[in-house]
Amino acid sequence: MREPRLVVIASHNRSKSREIEQLLRAGLADLPVEIRLLADYADAPPPPDENADSYVGNAVIKARACAAFTRAISFADDAGLEIDALGGKPGMYSRRFAGEQTPFPVKMSLLLEMLKDVPAERRTARFRCAVAIATPDGACHTFEDTLEGRIADAPRGQAGFGYDPIFYVPSLGCTLAELPAEFKNRISHRAKVMRQAIPCLRALQQYADN
Repeated sequence: MREPRLVVIASHNRSKSREIEQLLRAGLADLPVEIRLLADYADAPPPPDENADSYVGNAVIKARACAAFTRAISFADDAGLEIDALGGKPGMYSRRFAGEQTPFPVKMSLLLEMLKDVPAERRTARFRCAVAIATPDGACHTFEDTLEGRIADAPRGQAGFGYDPIFYVPSLGCTLAELPAEFKNRISHRAKVMRQAIPCLRALQQYADN
């Protein structure tokens, strides 16, 4: 039996990493792969500065830093909520909007207040997600995708995390936070970009075995 090869998710955020881990395990289920979180390493370095000017750039920074530390294939993502009526904000600063330590219910309340006079047809928005897969030799592969929707009038649903309760998907008639995790993991922005990234991870795994 082949020894499992290691893939490390370059994140200290366990709630977000749980979703990524589920998607990775589903896509790599037939391969001998061990999936860990960077947060599982007691001596893991703090998150690097995400100072790139794009989602892809930030994902690359995190993936390469993780690969350099773990000497393993490393997976990182960067995502944000882009609201058209707010000029694309909060965008790349979604996590840091109104302060990094501010709870998401407060962040959502602030955004809803900013949009209180904006009619439904102008509340269009999207989640954008970029993924980077870095190897210990410095190579990096990147992918990006989006999920279109609009901002609801009020938070709805208890599932998901982040801005999911206010992201309404018209084709489904509900917010992301109203969807069961297994369904969200088929249609979300992160799920869509993972469908691009999984074949790359599989190819890297198979290449390493040759």
